[in-house]
Amino acid sequence: MTPIVPKQVIDRFHKLKKTIDRHRRLYHTLDRPEISDEVYDSLVKELEKIEAEYPTLKTEDSPSVKVGAEPLKEFTKVKHQVEQWSFDDIFDFEELKDWDKKVRNFIRKAGLSDSNLEYCLELKIDGLKIILTYERGELIRGATRGDGSVGEDVTENIKTIDDIPKRLTKPIDLIAIGEIWMGRSELERINALRAKNGESLYANTRNLAAGSLRQLDSSITASRKLSVFMYDAENILESENIDLQSEEIRMLSGFGFTVEKHMEIAKDLNEIESFYKKWTKDKDALDYGLDGIVIKVNSIKIQKALGYTGKSPRWGVAYKFPAEQVTTILENIVFQIGRTGVITPVAILKPVLVAGSTVSRATLHNEDEIKRLDVRIGDTVILQKAGDVIPDIVSVVTEMRTSKEKPFIWPTKIVGCGEDGSIERVPGEAAWRCVSSNSFEIIRRRFHYFTSKKCFNIDGLGPMIVNQLIDAGLIVTFDDIFTLKKGDLLELPRFAEKSADNLLEAIEKARTIDLPRFLASLSISQVGEETAYDIAKYFVTVMKKQEHIDDTNAQTGIQTTIQADFPSKARSTDDLTLEKIMSASEEDFLKISGVGPIVAKSMSSWFRDVQNKRLIRNLMKYVTLRTDTIGQNQKLSGLSFVFTGTLPTLEREDAQAMVRQNGGDVSSSVSKNTSYVVAGTDAGSKLDQARKLGIPVISEDQFLKLIGENALV
Repeated sequence: MTPIVPKQVIDRFHKLKKTIDRHRRLYHTLDRPEISDEVYDSLVKELEKIEAEYPTLKTEDSPSVKVGAEPLKEFTKVKHQVEQWSFDDIFDFEELKDWDKKVRNFIRKAGLSDSNLEYCLELKIDGLKIILTYERGELIRGATRGDGSVGEDVTENIKTIDDIPKRLTKPIDLIAIGEIWMGRSELERINALRAKNGESLYANTRNLAAGSLRQLDSSITASRKLSVFMYDAENILESENIDLQSEEIRMLSGFGFTVEKHMEIAKDLNEIESFYKKWTKDKDALDYGLDGIVIKVNSIKIQKALGYTGKSPRWGVAYKFPAEQVTTILENIVFQIGRTGVITPVAILKPVLVAGSTVSRATLHNEDEIKRLDVRIGDTVILQKAGDVIPDIVSVVTEMRTSKEKPFIWPTKIVGCGEDGSIERVPGEAAWRCVSSNSFEIIRRRFHYFTSKKCFNIDGLGPMIVNQLIDAGLIVTFDDIFTLKKGDLLELPRFAEKSADNLLEAIEKARTIDLPRFLASLSISQVGEETAYDIAKYFVTVMKKQEHIDDTNAQTGIQTTIQADFPSKARSTDDLTLEKIMSASEEDFLKISGVGPIVAKSMSSWFRDVQNKRLIRNLMKYVTLRTDTIGQNQKLSGLSFVFTGTLPTLEREDAQAMVRQNGGDVSSSVSKNTSYVVAGTDAGSKLDQARKLGIPVISEDQFLKLIGENALV
């Protein structure tokens, strides 16, 4: 029975077709894309999903069955001797398994065996397809793919590309197919010249390569270094006795073509996945851009038996790298209340796979950001997540609007803020916060942060357990954590003897804490871990000077006294440093590099509050502070580090602490003042920014060598 297509599905289907057709022409015909390849792929994938669920919607003019787009009228048209195709795309291991299953089914239906099936793996170059025609070994024509049937004659332009041989090593008739590309280094060279001349910069290598090839003046093409990798040949395989795809690549190389050298043969899906993961991680190590790998049945005989669909070969597929940009639908906007009462709007999204993980929420930052984006409930949005970067909404695909989207109205009250729910603007900022600073939600958030790795790092005391303890009335203030008994924990659900002992042991271990982490744990407004470290470092230096003065006075018989805030225990230099911070004025805090008037006022007013002083006094009954790691080793003094991606062995917080403990600075963003960017796997936009600014990028191993044996680790 044919499923009935809901009206909203029909409406979205037609919107998708119109939008995709427009962007295909911008990309393939005009070389002037307005969205990334990943966003385009995401729209096409949604269209294909609708067509699969409702087959009656699919027509011959659907974007899902078209190849490329029409040629530009400025170029002479070329009718291809062999119809040109494009690969279907897959995006994860499950889709790979499904594709492999289809391939094997087709092989068996063709009466062949799949028992020794192997795949040829090639890197998918992010460039422009080129079709070269040779007669008796002489180059006679170069053409773009166009719409698959008709392309553009770019013969004079391709003759300026050194990688394309004008004469082959063998006098044969041949149609060779490959990918023209431009290196990142060449893009940087051209952009540097354009910047010097005050001209706009090119966005990426693919667009510049396509634009350079499709110049009416071939001298412009010649002025830009284009390269090519050839990967396919027509009308020659039988005469050359070529039985395998891998042999075809080697044959092309023998004829004088440049081929991509990282080809591998895979016997099973695990080997394919291993190759894919390797290049997902290493893709930026090459000068040419990659957007995935290509998987081809290695046997030419099986390739011929499988044949083609309307636009794609059944024997091959493109396995795309995890997209960092996708489209999805914004279903709602809710609010998250932070530990300092600051309110963050959060987009609730239709779940979508981006950068290797399924995302259903993204921050909208603040009210001003919602207005800037003009984002509405029901909008199709472009979502971005690069490596370790928090998912972010980049823009709205306004052409997908149906007039049913709802503009978002910023509220005047939020239930989670406690009392009557009133909110207020944070002075001097674009943010809003709860008027009441002690709502139940804010208290929970403060406890979550207090026990987190960035602060007291109490293993096993995550948000869920913290919530249990709060709900049971076992913790009301921070110091209550250090008074917990085994019997208290055994009363809670899912706690047994072993888990209770483990948590108490973790709490005991956390009783000693560095001063910067302690300051950060207090959830003082405007004070995060970096500011907390700067403040601690400054006052440790002040106390060292005070100790020197005291020593000098003692030698001369002059007596000095310091008022004790913690009379219940013997005061250490660490305690005295904290007392110095607690008694500091706004003017004192303003002396610290990087601390401005807002932070200075927040710090001094927080420590003047009677309840906060009581909180500190109670905590100091159970906690021992450490300042001995601050400023002791100046090996990295004057150096600033930014971390991006997942490091092989170090946690991000531990690596940052190592920098600070050795006299260096840590920043969350890359600038011209950054000394090094330490990059792990899935590094995001910070890596791109570092390369753009010429900042040295180092690995974890290089970072550890930089710190050296004598540094504090």
